[in-house]
Amino acid sequence: MKNITRQLNRTAFALLMGATLLGSSCSRDFLNPDPLSFYEPGSTFNTKSGLEAAMAINDRHLKLYWMTDHNEMLSLGTEYIFSELMVASATDKRTMLADVANMLTPTSDDGTANNLDRTNSLWYFWDETYNGIRNANTILHYVDQVQGLDEVTKNRFKGQAYFHRSFRYLALVFQYGDVPLVTKLLEVPKQNYRTTEREAILKMITRDMELAVEWVPNQSEIGLIGMVNKGACRMLLAKCYLATGEYEKAKEQTDILINQSGYALMQNTFGTFNDGGEPQTWPITRNVIWDLHRAENKLISTNKEVIMGMPNRGSDAESFVKMLTMRVLYPFVFDNRLQAKDGRQALLNIRRNTTDYNAKYDYMRAFGRGIATFRPTRFHMTNLWRVNGVMDETDLRHSSSTGNWIRMEDYKVNNKASTEFGKPLALFNPDNGNLLCSDTIRRWFDVPHYKLYMDDPIAEANIVGSDGHRGATNGGNADWYLYRLAEAYLLRAEAKFYINPSDPTIKDDLNAIRQRAQCSQLYQGAVTIGDIMNERARELYWEEWRNVELKRVSLCLARSGRPDEWGNTYSLATFDKQTGTDPAGGSYWYQRIVHYSMYNKGPVEINAPGISKPNYTMDKKNMYWPIPNAAITSNINGQLSQNYGYTGYNAATPKWDNWEDAVADESTF
Repeated sequence: MKNITRQLNRTAFALLMGATLLGSSCSRDFLNPDPLSFYEPGSTFNTKSGLEAAMAINDRHLKLYWMTDHNEMLSLGTEYIFSELMVASATDKRTMLADVANMLTPTSDDGTANNLDRTNSLWYFWDETYNGIRNANTILHYVDQVQGLDEVTKNRFKGQAYFHRSFRYLALVFQYGDVPLVTKLLEVPKQNYRTTEREAILKMITRDMELAVEWVPNQSEIGLIGMVNKGACRMLLAKCYLATGEYEKAKEQTDILINQSGYALMQNTFGTFNDGGEPQTWPITRNVIWDLHRAENKLISTNKEVIMGMPNRGSDAESFVKMLTMRVLYPFVFDNRLQAKDGRQALLNIRRNTTDYNAKYDYMRAFGRGIATFRPTRFHMTNLWRVNGVMDETDLRHSSSTGNWIRMEDYKVNNKASTEFGKPLALFNPDNGNLLCSDTIRRWFDVPHYKLYMDDPIAEANIVGSDGHRGATNGGNADWYLYRLAEAYLLRAEAKFYINPSDPTIKDDLNAIRQRAQCSQLYQGAVTIGDIMNERARELYWEEWRNVELKRVSLCLARSGRPDEWGNTYSLATFDKQTGTDPAGGSYWYQRIVHYSMYNKGPVEINAPGISKPNYTMDKKNMYWPIPNAAITSNINGQLSQNYGYTGYNAATPKWDNWEDAVADESTF
């Protein structure tokens, strides 16, 4: 399909809602209609092939949250810095989103916060999520008009479109709270929208996903990889049931996935063994966790764990998007701010065609040319891996000895001019105690290499290039998981916790995952919600939307009345309507952040010229991101509600409290 991208922004929010043109691109052969037909949607979407083209755009759009074709940004990083697992770390950028409590406002979408050259993708989520909703609405609008399409096929299209729309609304209501509900394509722009309450939207998408589970076939019946299947619908429905407090129903869906759907946790090595960027520098001992997360193994038929994945490998520039994990998420180590004991630069990028090259020390190819736009918190690197009060030394997901996990001490000085050549990096000079790294935020942290390593054939072929980055790995095209069975075990454990926290089988679901990872520490007694969320963090890093999941669980705790791991309970009326940066109160999302992250601990010292001293802050009100002011002001004949704690909030702003009324109002102008 020719590129039919339409530029959209928050100032054109109302126009976006009336648009009928899908914005994306795809190059599969059966998606090659006459480009002129896009000016006549009725002639584009009145055939089965037209609907398939629209569905392919929905499928492709989904992966863009994980895969951002930009040299310094991955959109999902924004989800992680609003959690206990990561913070922004591009310390050379004035607008690095560290002081969230003060920097994040309804008008901070003025071109700096939204610029992907900067350090976050907050407004990208607003724009692109509504784009995805519109794309799904396009299919729902036209499917009943296609002549000769039987009801089973129509319902399959509807169910898959419901999945795409529901996936995005589930994210929106936990990122932004109460938001406008858009379910239709309109002939003219609508500028009198009213906000719809989160609860109403959750009820609607739960109903939609019940239909999707009924109508969408199993993967074995679909054939094509990357399309929405029944298993994916069950996963999303289980999350909807959890969010609406229907815990028994959520458990039932996960029971079916685990016991009756043909999926299984991968227990042994499988598929193709990828030996890493430079095995002489960093040898990989083959193991199931490494194989499970290689791009070439994620979507193959022998992988029984994948429920739904996102294809993203190949040479077609229009279909595949580079995922620069090894640039965006690895430490920035190749400059003189990281020194050996003798004061010389510790790590160099040495051309492969020079006499100084030594394959034992080629960290550019083994670990990538990182710039550390985001970095993990200390909790993510260390205490997260404690179970039963003990650091689990055999967990493959945290194993440096197998090559799955990289610690800074695993690098060795490769500057031959240094007296420390061949010795491990050190943070402090043992002779005088001086710090050898002047910016530890950006240059000194661990990496879950098994999750983020990708082949980069273009860089691999660049042996003699003159750009100064010979062979440096940035990342590459890679298939990715949307859902796999491990998460079904975690969702089932969570459902059991809300039903009965004393259920002795909760630990069995967590231990099934831990045993596969060859952990020596297994859960023995009662399991807390903190144990479940910790296991999610270990297992689903850079797969789950961490911020969304923490906020979904915050709602579940408030609704169920169950305590968190510190014994706190939460009120449904107030858990998301508090302000302040003090350690008491707030939601479960906020409590995880203040207990485990770098936020609200005071300014961080950096001993480097020209680099500011970051002060990481997070406010309780940041439970929800502000509704972009431009979206509010462009809705000139109506009033959208701003979120609690932000400028413009008014508790009296009218909202729809049921989705049926909101849908009926879409036809009024």
